Amino acid sequence: MRTPSPKVIFPIAALSLLSCTTIMAQFNYDESKVPTYQLPELLELNDGTPVKDAATWQKKRRAEVMELFRSEVYGRRPGPPAGLRFEVTKKDEEALGGKAKRREVRIHFTDKENDPEMNMLLYLPAKAKGATPAFLGLNFRGNPTISKDPGITLRKGDKESDRGKSAGRWQADMIVDRGYALATIWYGDIEPDDKRSAFSKGVHKIYGPPTKIPADGWGSIAAWGWGLSRALDYFETIDEIDHKRVAVIGHSRLGKTSLWAGAEDERFALIISNNSGCGGAALNRRAFGETVKRINTSFPHWFCDNFNKYNDREGELPVDQHMLIALMAPRPVYVASAVGDRWADPRGEYLSAKHADPVYRLLGTEGLPATKLPAVDKPSMGRIGYHIRTGRHDVTAFDWKAYLDFADKNLKRP
Repeated sequence: MRTPSPKVIFPIAALSLLSCTTIMAQFNYDESKVPTYQLPELLELNDGTPVKDAATWQKKRRAEVMELFRSEVYGRRPGPPAGLRFEVTKKDEEALGGKAKRREVRIHFTDKENDPEMNMLLYLPAKAKGATPAFLGLNFRGNPTISKDPGITLRKGDKESDRGKSAGRWQADMIVDRGYALATIWYGDIEPDDKRSAFSKGVHKIYGPPTKIPADGWGSIAAWGWGLSRALDYFETIDEIDHKRVAVIGHSRLGKTSLWAGAEDERFALIISNNSGCGGAALNRRAFGETVKRINTSFPHWFCDNFNKYNDREGELPVDQHMLIALMAPRPVYVASAVGDRWADPRGEYLSAKHADPVYRLLGTEGLPATKLPAVDKPSMGRIGYHIRTGRHDVTAFDWKAYLDFADKNLKRP
């Protein structure tokens, strides 16, 4: 006879009124006012049958959870397009002062001249012997902004002064010094982050007119993740990258993207979420900081239309974000928060990681060692990693050092 798993109940939160341009919305930053909530059962099939072994999780429960996220949150993304092809447009064997090889690669999604395409910037450690493990992530402001490297191609509209504006978020020198490759793509190449034009100018248009997107059709989060998978398709065609040891990373909305990309594409060997908050690593039911209603109102193109059903009704969601993290198991996942980023709900991000732990342990791995929210600037690393660092909503050198240490621990070199 099954012993029922304990229901997870937490206290919490009243709301403070903030003004955001023309929108007046209520946001809670008071831990004592987080609403009481009950998380959906993670280790229980839809029919109530308990999940007691790895085979049941892998063959049945994981598929059920994926279906719920596809239908109710992120939408259903298509597979790779028929006309996918890759073109190396530029090479430099002595980039970053000779410590890296630089490649620029154009990834064509179709054979049609005017269809979307994306441009990847790739740094390979110059001293690497054989295939190299890699970090792959989307950037917000264009490839030239991630490094002061004067050889990176400027896009139309870019200025010389743009070079390196976001270099602190990428730490290219640190990454190649540690023996990893770094690949990045401007997310706007895949899909404009604009509710008015996302589905008419991005990769959505490859698959049909935007007027025909169903309620469970893919949103921009899923589209950006789809683009990351196309980058991984490229890695499978070259010898310089070990495509079985690729970590996908994202910050903020692109941290939401990296998590969903990692769930959808099991080829990603390690997944990193940096300050991803609502719709990413944070538990939706806590309604702390950014909420489902706020995100759906401000960014209606990010998720599928069905997600709108849960505006101010988070308790009715058939999933929560601990279940998203559990979808990666037993692959390593790292969740990072910042003290000054209450909007992303650091405690909610930690709790998602912790409540995914039972699936990792069911599959015979360590899970998350921390039994409570770790001290500031003190990472906890098992097969799930977590830290909350000093500072604000950003990606810092501290974060990257933790991610590299986590990769060293979990991406075993042959």
